[in-house]
Amino acid sequence: MAKRKRLTAGPLPPGFDPDLPETVGEEASEAEARPNLGHLSHGFGAAPPIARVAGESSAQAALDELSQAFSRAKAEGRLVQALPLESIDTTHLVRDRIALDEEELAHLIASIRDHGQRMPIDVIDLGDGRFGLISGWRRLTALQRLADETGAERFGTVRAILRNPADDSDAYVAMVEENEVRHGLSYYERARIAARAVDLGVFETEKKALQRLFSAASRARRSKIGSFLALVRALDDVLRFPSAIPERLGLSLAKMLDKKPEALEPLRAALLAHPPENAESEIAVLIQASSGKKGAAPVEKPAKPDPAAAIPTLRRQIRPGVFLDIGGGWLKPVLTISGPSVTPDFRERLERWLAGEA
Repeated sequence: MAKRKRLTAGPLPPGFDPDLPETVGEEASEAEARPNLGHLSHGFGAAPPIARVAGESSAQAALDELSQAFSRAKAEGRLVQALPLESIDTTHLVRDRIALDEEELAHLIASIRDHGQRMPIDVIDLGDGRFGLISGWRRLTALQRLADETGAERFGTVRAILRNPADDSDAYVAMVEENEVRHGLSYYERARIAARAVDLGVFETEKKALQRLFSAASRARRSKIGSFLALVRALDDVLRFPSAIPERLGLSLAKMLDKKPEALEPLRAALLAHPPENAESEIAVLIQASSGKKGAAPVEKPAKPDPAAAIPTLRRQIRPGVFLDIGGGWLKPVLTISGPSVTPDFRERLERWLAGEA
């Protein structure tokens, strides 16, 4: 049996002494201080070239995988982003909600002021840094009010999830479903958004609009919404408080207009002649019309409003980033324009327009 050769350490290189410190002189450079370590570097922990290449490849692969996962999360609507308020276009879709309950909005504003925005809004990328609002109009409105009121930076952005609906019909379905879950719409508002979606060509017929927008509703509920469509088509341009119409009254009016279409013009004339000042007055007119009784007492003209009474402040966005507030007294209303897009240039152009110079 062949005797194995015993391996022993060879002679140390000249000048190498393991007991000496790593530097051999204050003026010696690092290369001069360690003349004997170059050919032993692999044995003292430094990775060989092939290990470095493998490590770098592994790190690049991990980075690529992370980047792809980030892109997928963004595309699939699983990534919450912070977007400037002025980048959100609230007119991208026709809104389903008609009225904005100021009391409920005040509670939402107080919650966001104290705890921040809890739930993100849904948007679609319009390109060039613009995003169209799909759902979350109340949250966006609350943030805009806080931004205008406080000027705080933390209210200048909105948490949003980027959605990628296949087409406009999917976007409208998403908007309606979100409001159905969070804050139910009135029957009139449901019918109105179905009518508007058909008018815009999103759906071919009202039946298809009802089936897509309210697919989770029962057939009976969809039938009721369909009945309110008759009111939308007949009275939308003359009603001032349509979202306040109760279910039973709306169904009764729809039935009456179906059986007696000649009753429509007198009803429109009554609403136009004496526009009701509140929901109660308007409902009273509709109740009288739905009764169908001949010789019913004429609707009394509402009392002239008290000049000192204040108008409930109404706000609407007249263009992206520009809000119009209507308040003050009945005889001397006050119009206030505010928002992030009200720049000095905007103000100058508005003043010229008001003065008739442009």
